[in-house]
Amino acid sequence: MKVIRLIGALAFMLGFFTTVFVGVPWYIYQDPVLPWWLKAAVYCLVGGVLVVLLAVAAEHRWFKPEMKGTQTQELPPGEARPHILLQNSAEVPQRQVSKVLGLVKGHTIFAVSLGRDLSALMRLIPGGELVEYTEMMGQARDMAVYRMMLEAEALGADAVINVRFVTTSVVTGAAELLAYGTAVKLSGPAI
Repeated sequence: MKVIRLIGALAFMLGFFTTVFVGVPWYIYQDPVLPWWLKAAVYCLVGGVLVVLLAVAAEHRWFKPEMKGTQTQELPPGEARPHILLQNSAEVPQRQVSKVLGLVKGHTIFAVSLGRDLSALMRLIPGGELVEYTEMMGQARDMAVYRMMLEAEALGADAVINVRFVTTSVVTGAAELLAYGTAVKLSGPAI
């Protein structure tokens, strides 16, 4: 179904951009009779919307609402995730904070493509999880945490405590995510 949604989204985007950026100026400045390629672009536009709508409806009917194995963008190639403990509380069990290194943060703004945004819009009709946005927020969270951990590693931190997330919508289909916490050095026995 994902492939069918992608084909529908691509047809929609091709039809949309051809109609808006080529067809409308042609119609206004050249000839009021619609050429065959403009008609084809309009059919792609409408057909793409219908294909995406049908694929979303079929997904909603045939698959469980909870989508298993949502994809996340991998971290930059060749980079290992830093070995830093992340804790959302002010203390680490059985360890003592020996030095506070300061605030660390990771920030990103993620967006879904116009085609995936259209898929999410069509999914509003039958209802259910907006998988496109769930995947986007998962990718944004992973990247923000990764950047926060890199900043903590640069300070020589053993852990980041009081980890928090802040998110806001920038524009339709895009979200800003900030992960922040306090980088610390730990003393005491390692767990």
